[in-house]
Amino acid sequence: MQRQRLKAMKQLAQILTKIIDFFYTPFRKIMSEQLFRYAACGGGNLVLDWILYFLVYNFVIGHELVSIQFSVFSYQFTQAITPHIATLCIVFPITLLTGFWLQKYVTFTTSQLNGWRQLSRYIFIVAINLAVNYFGLKLCVETFGWYPTPSKMFITLITVAISYFGQKYYSFRVKK
Repeated sequence: MQRQRLKAMKQLAQILTKIIDFFYTPFRKIMSEQLFRYAACGGGNLVLDWILYFLVYNFVIGHELVSIQFSVFSYQFTQAITPHIATLCIVFPITLLTGFWLQKYVTFTTSQLNGWRQLSRYIFIVAINLAVNYFGLKLCVETFGWYPTPSKMFITLITVAISYFGQKYYSFRVKK
């Protein structure tokens, strides 16, 4: 069953790769095939992130504080989370997994690192980006008074550069 799923995932990746490569021709002189694939996959995942963020923020969270309760030993704690941060917490795991899948099977296919090692390194780079997102949202929304969705879009542009170099030279690097 697991082999069938892996085979189906790889077939889907091959289809996506062919579609992306079809549009690569006019860009051959200005960027490498790998960079183009990264931009296409990252761009697709970015659009998914923005759409999910907008939908969750506006229709699931509804601009309200989110109250979570948890217990540590016999102590009860209640914490209020701002809606823009709660939305980030919901959307993040989804785009983490779709982003990893796209980068592993479409963009950085020549890496010979073990899949679990790639995933752990990918999560490390994404954790850095998550910290940039968290503090960036706090700064833009709570200090500058910007709207959450445009703030998220602005911060994402910063994390794209961090992500590309981190993934290329760390998460999916090719052994020499």
